[in-house]
Amino acid sequence: MNEKLRSDARVNRDRILEVARDMLTTDPEVSMNSVAKMAGVGPGTLYRHFPSREALVLGVYKNEIDAQVQLAPALLAKHRPLMAFRLWCDRLAKLGRVKHAIAASLHETLSDKDSQDAYLPMLEAVQKLMLACEASGEILPGNNAADILVLLSCLWRIPPTDDGEEQANRVLTLTFRAMGAEQ
Repeated sequence: MNEKLRSDARVNRDRILEVARDMLTTDPEVSMNSVAKMAGVGPGTLYRHFPSREALVLGVYKNEIDAQVQLAPALLAKHRPLMAFRLWCDRLAKLGRVKHAIAASLHETLSDKDSQDAYLPMLEAVQKLMLACEASGEILPGNNAADILVLLSCLWRIPPTDDGEEQANRVLTLTFRAMGAEQ
């Protein structure tokens, strides 16, 4: 996020992203004007921050990735490492619902650089969580964070349904068992 934004502009941008995330998750074809109206801003404000629908979709995606990455140290500060990692993964599964809803638009918009910019911080977050779990003896040492992130990425392909949620829980249980966690 641009640190140079005025505080009111930052509030508007954050509100637009929050509303867009919710609206795009419900209706991936929602209009930009509907997003602006629901966010309580004028179309000019929306287009100043996000000049196109693609820019808005990418903004939502990047905002969600940033929030996911920042969640790792916050959870580690409040919970035992294995619980923090599981809660982080549960949130990742919820993020998958957002990505699932905007997948077509995101696929058209996401560049290789955008993918890499999202991947590296996510990998660092997984490494941080895994190292904490290893240090506490809650998972076996020697697991590869990149491999675990690949396994976790399948959560983003699970449809956002009740059956999908059950499947995500099973996939997470298998992933943690593979790392040597007793659940």
